[in-house]
Amino acid sequence: MTAFDTNLEKLETLLARFRTDGIPNRIAGGDVAGSGGVFQTRSPVDKSLICDVARGTAADIDAAANAASEAFVTWRDMPALERKRILIRVAEGIEARAEEIALCECWDTGQTIKFMSKAALRGAENFRYFADQVVQARDGQSLQSPTLMNITSRVPIGPVGVITPWNTPFMLSTWKIAPALAAGCTVVHKPAEASPLTARLLVEIAEEAGLPAGVLNTVNGFGDDAGRALCEHPKIKAIAFVGESSTGSLITKQGADTLKRNHLELGGKNPVIVFDDADLERALDAVIFMIFSINGERCTSSSRLFVQDTIREEFEARLVARVEAIKVGHPLDPATEIGPLVSEEHFAKVTSYFDIARTDGATIAAGGEVVGSEGYFIRPTVFTNATNEMRVAREEIFGPVLTSIPFSTEEEALAMANDTDYGLTGYLWTNDLTRALRFTDKLEAGMIWVNSENVRHLPTPFGGVKSSGIGRDGGDFSFDFYMEQKHVGFATGQHKITKLGAL
Repeated sequence: MTAFDTNLEKLETLLARFRTDGIPNRIAGGDVAGSGGVFQTRSPVDKSLICDVARGTAADIDAAANAASEAFVTWRDMPALERKRILIRVAEGIEARAEEIALCECWDTGQTIKFMSKAALRGAENFRYFADQVVQARDGQSLQSPTLMNITSRVPIGPVGVITPWNTPFMLSTWKIAPALAAGCTVVHKPAEASPLTARLLVEIAEEAGLPAGVLNTVNGFGDDAGRALCEHPKIKAIAFVGESSTGSLITKQGADTLKRNHLELGGKNPVIVFDDADLERALDAVIFMIFSINGERCTSSSRLFVQDTIREEFEARLVARVEAIKVGHPLDPATEIGPLVSEEHFAKVTSYFDIARTDGATIAAGGEVVGSEGYFIRPTVFTNATNEMRVAREEIFGPVLTSIPFSTEEEALAMANDTDYGLTGYLWTNDLTRALRFTDKLEAGMIWVNSENVRHLPTPFGGVKSSGIGRDGGDFSFDFYMEQKHVGFATGQHKITKLGAL
């Protein structure tokens, strides 16, 4: 039996459970039917029904927010070492069920086992990392002034809402939920409606690890109902969101009346700039990896390639040859490099850009085709003879689609790279150190890698500028969001106090 056959057999066992039980909401440690009935989740691999999912509404969000509020004091005041032990047990539970998580993720989202097996373990790594930060999360500073000993500390902000996307949903959920729990917050989690399976697994793992009831609640549903109610609820003190920029703007408006704190990790149209003095072999590997891995459905993908005109012809020829060799196929096949797009709606959006590119005058040098009819598969695509003014260079496509644009000078490359509403990441390939220093100083992006693909280091800040978001994840930057700063001043003597109204 091949590894592919084994994966299919194991998946069928997992799916039998979901077909029987469906996916209920999880509130205050109990399974709760959706007050809005159910909706169905389907696999993008073959459009088959996976299971029924509880459709949460404002009533379910209210119940979950109340549960999170009631559990908050207990979780906040639990000794830090005990909270740390629980979070480590969550990490161990994720590791024990990593294969189950990966298989569900592949079938639910279309992501390949090649990448999802690692994404599940990254979720465990997130919990381990933030568990190690629990004890010092509330640490502050001692700031001496002439008359006061000023002490700062941090306290958890309270119950928070976490709204996560459908691309690598398990890993991204842990990225938000782990630091929130480590800070001492309780959580109401609304996963993307297109990918609900692994959110259910996460809350099960957390409660089995000893997380008290109500500390992590999961409510499934849609953005215009459950999502809106979460953003508007007065007991939810902050919203951590990953998704489209337009949705981030809407979330800000919905939370305005309750003065909600927002952390928004939004879209990107990220540039990768390749100069003619770069290590072209490594640059080619990185360019291909950062747009065609994870089915191109990643916020940090390098979807705009700026290649110096002196190497353009050779680089594009090698690029196209490599892209045409990328294996599109079933996500549970270990040899598959690109699986199907997540949904019919997203498939329609991505494929619409094939005609848009032609209309605007770009050349489809590779791909631009649908594969089969059973699922939402397309061939990895490269647009050449493009300009930075074309829609394929300006709009976030969020699929395995790369637009190649030539440049002549450093100044031209920088101007085009910055000529976008987004500013999440940037990638620069050059062996000229002084150029790298100049360029990265002026490039408008929250994260930049030089001579590297995106290599995530958990203590570093993750986030963007402009329409790519507000706030930063990672290390102590996460605690800045999930915690409030508190200042206490202790008089060190009898300093002069101005007297008013004294006779």
